[in-house]
Amino acid sequence: MTTPEEELLPGTRRALLHRIAVAQSEGRTPSLVAAVGRGGKTVWTGARAAVGGDAPDENVQYRIGWITKTFTAVLVLRLRDAGVLDLSDPLDRHLPGTGVGEATIAELLSHSGGLAAETPGPWWERTPGSLRPGLADVLGERPLVHPRGRRFHYSNPGYALLGALVEKLRGAPWEAVLRREVLEPLGLHRTSGQPRTPHAGGWAVHPWADVMLREPLEDLGTMAPAGQLWSTAGDVSRFAAFLTRGDERVLSAESLREMRVPATPVAAADVADGYAYCLGLELRHQHGRALVGHTGSLPGFLACLTVSVADDVSAVVLANCTSGPAPFTVAADLVRIVAQAEPRIPAPWQPSRETDPSVLELVGQWYWGTSAFALRLSADGVVSLEPLSGNGRRSRFRSNGDGTWTGLEGYYAGEVLKPVRRPDGTVRHLDLGSFVFTRRPYEEGASVPGGVDPEGWRGIG
Repeated sequence: MTTPEEELLPGTRRALLHRIAVAQSEGRTPSLVAAVGRGGKTVWTGARAAVGGDAPDENVQYRIGWITKTFTAVLVLRLRDAGVLDLSDPLDRHLPGTGVGEATIAELLSHSGGLAAETPGPWWERTPGSLRPGLADVLGERPLVHPRGRRFHYSNPGYALLGALVEKLRGAPWEAVLRREVLEPLGLHRTSGQPRTPHAGGWAVHPWADVMLREPLEDLGTMAPAGQLWSTAGDVSRFAAFLTRGDERVLSAESLREMRVPATPVAAADVADGYAYCLGLELRHQHGRALVGHTGSLPGFLACLTVSVADDVSAVVLANCTSGPAPFTVAADLVRIVAQAEPRIPAPWQPSRETDPSVLELVGQWYWGTSAFALRLSADGVVSLEPLSGNGRRSRFRSNGDGTWTGLEGYYAGEVLKPVRRPDGTVRHLDLGSFVFTRRPYEEGASVPGGVDPEGWRGIG
């Protein structure tokens, strides 16, 4: 139950309902159900249906298709965090004999392993998994279509390999591992490999007539880790909250932040579209927002999960048609409606409990050459370096506990910020990956690479 502070305003709820009503009507879909989350909780659900009777609610199952890959990626990251594997490991180290074992686990997670997009033979999404009983049947005679690590190329067989990796290292079927390690701890009781009543049927809608055709519902077998799951708007909304905040029983917030970082080279068209693939998650830019999540489809179903971490708003859209509404566009609009109508209220400012004087000495204005920067210390102990002009490189830095700091993002990600002190202990300058920051531009006597002209600053004449 939501509290009055968590409930959306009536105008916001009406705008959300209007958006999905337009999507269901114009997209000509038998039914569509949606959910919006905020603050780690589901704060709105809505649905529209073409037939008489009650519309589906947040507990009706739909097939979520490729969103299954995000669940599989969580299982792989759990193996990494447990020390069982490293993401840079070649697949052969843990699952030998596939024929594509030089691809690393990170490359498979990010679709940069060079694997083909689909399986050989008949379309795997519309045929029984029994036609592909083993990995050799999934990969075929020509499993690689690109050099590994060079480009993003979406690969469903790549996630079948990751599912097989999970099974090998956990000694149990993929779905059993998923239920034990992810679904049960997160309370996703209506998420399963096979449909459970009540569930929607999958339909194709004729492109030129208002008639429908039932789509087959196949068990995907070896390809299950790429797209098998059925779930509900309520469960996927709870999963979205987990992807934002983490849950130490499943995966830490730090590991989930890593999953949300682009991890693969993209083509020029993807750059123009604001699209990148991370570790089992898609990153898109829409309405000026970074939205992370995953879309999904299988014959008869469309799905989308998307989150604006900055706004702390998520949206889920599920529909039972092969084509029609654009689920990402609808989900992005739901996020925008809430974020604009009811912007996130920041937590109250709180001062630091205590401050190390040696750290406090570093804050303030610094110069890299003639460019002015400010170094700030926040209550969480993180320092940030920001250009005062608004243009230039910026980053936050985490303390290493030895007087140095490591960059967390941007150009300085992974680079070390080190205060260089005089014999009396005062700070002479900052060294950031060989860049020298001084208290005054080209400060006299400072250790500026190349030296400082001894004639100093002067005008013309």
